[in-house]
Amino acid sequence: MPKTTDARARIDELVDELNDYSYRYHVLDAPIIDDTAYDTLFRELEQLELEHPELVREDSPTQRVGEKVGGDFPTVVHRTPMLSLANARDLEELEAWQQRNLRMLGVETAAELPDLRYVTEPKIDGLAMSLTYQDGAFVRAVTRGDGTQGEDVTHNVRTIRSVPMRLRTPADGSAIPAFVEVRGEVYLSRSGFERLNEQRIADGQPVFMNPRNAAAGTIRQHDPALAAKRPLGFFAYSLAGGGQDAELPSHHAAMEWLAGVGFRTSPEHRVCDTIAQVHASCQAWAERRPTIDFDIDGVVVKVDEVELQEELGTVGRDPRWAIAWKFAPTTATTRLVKIHVAVGRTGSLTPYAEMEPVEVGGVTVRQANLHNAYDIERKDIREGDVVIVQRAGDVIPQVVGPVVDARDGSERRFVVPTECPSCHTPVHYEADEAILRCPNSQCPERNLRLMEHFAGRTAMDIDGLGEKAVRRFAQEGLVARIPDIYRLDERADEIAALSGFGETSARNLATSIEESKQRTLDKLLFGLGIRHVGEQVGIDLARRFRSIDAIVDASIEELEAVPGLGSVIAHSVHAWAQDEGNRTMVRELQDLGVRTALADEELAGPATEGPLVGKAVVVTGTLGTMSRSEAGALIERHGGRVVGSVSGTTDYLVAGEKAGSKLAKAEQLGTEVLTERALYDLVGEPAPDGALG
Repeated sequence: MPKTTDARARIDELVDELNDYSYRYHVLDAPIIDDTAYDTLFRELEQLELEHPELVREDSPTQRVGEKVGGDFPTVVHRTPMLSLANARDLEELEAWQQRNLRMLGVETAAELPDLRYVTEPKIDGLAMSLTYQDGAFVRAVTRGDGTQGEDVTHNVRTIRSVPMRLRTPADGSAIPAFVEVRGEVYLSRSGFERLNEQRIADGQPVFMNPRNAAAGTIRQHDPALAAKRPLGFFAYSLAGGGQDAELPSHHAAMEWLAGVGFRTSPEHRVCDTIAQVHASCQAWAERRPTIDFDIDGVVVKVDEVELQEELGTVGRDPRWAIAWKFAPTTATTRLVKIHVAVGRTGSLTPYAEMEPVEVGGVTVRQANLHNAYDIERKDIREGDVVIVQRAGDVIPQVVGPVVDARDGSERRFVVPTECPSCHTPVHYEADEAILRCPNSQCPERNLRLMEHFAGRTAMDIDGLGEKAVRRFAQEGLVARIPDIYRLDERADEIAALSGFGETSARNLATSIEESKQRTLDKLLFGLGIRHVGEQVGIDLARRFRSIDAIVDASIEELEAVPGLGSVIAHSVHAWAQDEGNRTMVRELQDLGVRTALADEELAGPATEGPLVGKAVVVTGTLGTMSRSEAGALIERHGGRVVGSVSGTTDYLVAGEKAGSKLAKAEQLGTEVLTERALYDLVGEPAPDGALG
């Protein structure tokens, strides 16, 4: 056994080393040691501390999880109040906030205050927390409470790996103040929240409504071992008092100081010189909101200079020098009225919820995704339940789970269907995708969905034949299958007589249908709704086989030989081609004049020379003179490769109007962004009138 002095030195070495590894992993997201090596050192430290309990340090990583606490949590009065924030929702309200502050500062325009700057940062949707450090050591964590006093939850916050137990020495070597109070947000990542809810479902426990509720519920547990099992994180967003204790002149400087002493700070806080820049930053975060792995419910805007903050002071419980740009909430609860089952164009049976209308994320929602029949059983979602609804990625509404405590016994369990609700054919369960599928290629609902897809803009682009028109024509007995679309010219008088149509609409529809006969083979292949065949696969198949007859006759081996196809897609295409109903449909389309082969010059493949050879290009947003697929064709003509998402290997992003999250990610990664006109300039083609940029 080593001497006590040797043990002390080794314990100190291990604590410092392990805390540094934890900081790099949980704060910087830049681990320099693998889990196995970390665990080996951790176990060595545990053994030494077991042998020498008198040498255990308070900041040891073994001390994060303590004993259970009993009774009510102690109440602690905040040294300085934890204030709330006034809200703004548009540029006009931001400008009004600035004008009020300018009057308080005795000036009329922002130009009279050259030191007036703002900082914007995402408003993490978690649980506000105050952390106290004495002589650099963590001593207490207190919830916001009523702003004046909160609850001591130190036992649980100690378990959060991104909360430093001891502050690091700042990079400039300056001393850490004897007393430091850090304000921040305890949060749960979206991915961690999903894992937690999945585990609760598996354990038969009710799901949490959102990550914030899960974080708050965890922090108020008496047993820190439970908190340690949940992937909580902490973002520091301010120093209490604005940073006077550390003699920092601005909020921006305080954030940099906090990062330097070991905290994860609110990501990408930005210094803005004008309210217009502030507004642009808020809008950018609104677009990025669906792409980040933690919930934000707005953007916090702060006057940067501490002296100006002190001069502005507070009004009521709100600091005059800060305001929150608020987003609409992304979760809500409502009553699930009925569970329906929709049949897709490939025969997939997808359940969805009919609900009492509820506003989620600023949109009134009446229907929501239920994923699949077995997910309903697993989550025990019932008709009549009060359910938690969220907009996944702020776009697609989905049901997270039921509020079990709201049940009164009248709720009805969902019965997994054994036959297609449209054609009553027995359904098949496909384990690889965990879905039920109707195998009948002549299923009426499948064909309706297929016709809607076939006429879509990215397929055969038949103007005037949208979802409503297809269903109306089906009800009138005008169409039942794709080939019927090309027989509608024989029934123009019947279409013109329908309410809402007339002769002009019927004539325009007939023209668009006739034009669609000349679409290229790749558009036809995509429009036919072959399972797993998207736009790019349609192009790959058309380039390789040049005609639909050759594809129908191709063997699995020939299909697998097409670059990028793979076994799954090859088998899917082959199975579609062997279906006699599909073969009959192809013959009918050919007889009706639909072009099913490529001309020699069409889809010749990417150029081997040109300014974009070897370059990966993403196209996003709405362009002025061409569709995204047409932009892709232009890029390929000049040697480029069109990819679907922005990554570190992307060379260019072509951005149109409403570019959204892909533009934000490109800017984050430093990817070169091109306007539509800049793309034309790059490839050396004249930009037509109307090109953006």
